[in-house]
Amino acid sequence: MDFAPDPRSAALDAELSSFLSDHVLPAEPVLEAELAAEPDRWGPTPVIGTLQAAARERGLWNLFLPPNPLGLGAGLTNLQYAPLAERTGRSPRLAPVAINCAAPDTGNMELLIHSGSDAQRDRWLGPMLEGRRRSAFCMSEPDVASSDATNVATRIRRDGDEYVVDGVKWWSTGAMDPDATLLVVLGKTDPEADRHRQQSMLLVPRDTPGVTIVRPLSVFGYDDREHGGHAEIRFEGARVPLDALLGGEGEGFAMAQARLGPGRIHHCMRAIGMAERALDLVRVRVGGRTAFGSALSEQGVVRQWLAEARIELEAVRLLVLKTAWLMDTVGNRAARTEIQAIKVAVPRVVQQVLDRAIQLFGGAGVSADTPLAALFAAARTLRIADGPDEVHLASLGRAEVRRSPA
Repeated sequence: MDFAPDPRSAALDAELSSFLSDHVLPAEPVLEAELAAEPDRWGPTPVIGTLQAAARERGLWNLFLPPNPLGLGAGLTNLQYAPLAERTGRSPRLAPVAINCAAPDTGNMELLIHSGSDAQRDRWLGPMLEGRRRSAFCMSEPDVASSDATNVATRIRRDGDEYVVDGVKWWSTGAMDPDATLLVVLGKTDPEADRHRQQSMLLVPRDTPGVTIVRPLSVFGYDDREHGGHAEIRFEGARVPLDALLGGEGEGFAMAQARLGPGRIHHCMRAIGMAERALDLVRVRVGGRTAFGSALSEQGVVRQWLAEARIELEAVRLLVLKTAWLMDTVGNRAARTEIQAIKVAVPRVVQQVLDRAIQLFGGAGVSADTPLAALFAAARTLRIADGPDEVHLASLGRAEVRRSPA
């Protein structure tokens, strides 16, 4: 395993680093001012369009797409993309969307590439690749244990030349963004089939009659704007034509799991960048403040926290890079154990780093005057999103029990 960046990814990383420092980080207060001017915080944000135009000029666009049958995107491997995704984690509200690499659009675009028809790609994929449209992913439900995706109760039934959708979804990522015109919906088409063949996916236009955005859902009080927000959505007799089916009937569960694999590693990459942003802030903080007669940087507990943070971050970064390498060389399915391992390990480490950073900042750390509280909320949420820790640990434990002696 060689994790040294190749010339292309090194050049992209240098360009992205410059883009963040010159454009993205200075735009953070601009975004907040634009959001504050909107009554519901979901109105137009011109700064994002400005950043996207600048990113495209620099060739920083659709970097998340690995080599694919359609030859779309940058064609970077997971290992090439890893340090780039980490860097965008330093400004999670702006950097991913600025380079059109924000969830849930990344996963939805990959679904369309691998499972969509030509007509579906023309209607939905093209505008999303250009950054003109966004999307939402609707899987979790309030009335079932959504950690087991086979539990989904939303019903998709065929009626003549249409599918009819009835059910309630929540934590539908991306749905609060007014530009999210596409809802990717997982529901049951055949409750009598094998438990992993009961589900199908539909592409439902947001303006379909019978689709109601019930309410936004905040994350520890934050709107999670970077992911297009989250919403509770009610489907009441929502009708779409048969050609809205993504893939085939009964393939929904498998597509959902395939979609989540790359999404999990992307989240972990960005989370490490979030922790590195926190450490940047901490170094400035401890170098310029004195307590009880000495600089914070001279106090043993502070140095211990920084040392432990560096050890823990380097360890999980190596595990993420190994996982990316395995996904590239043996495929996502064969890298399943490592994907599950980073999904547990990385958010735990990042949450701990952010918790100590907040402690060092005191009252400022829990306020909105620094990004630390929002970053902590995002890291804590990752321990639930895309499968809670306990589900991944159970699967890892089963695999470990079955492992053959060396």
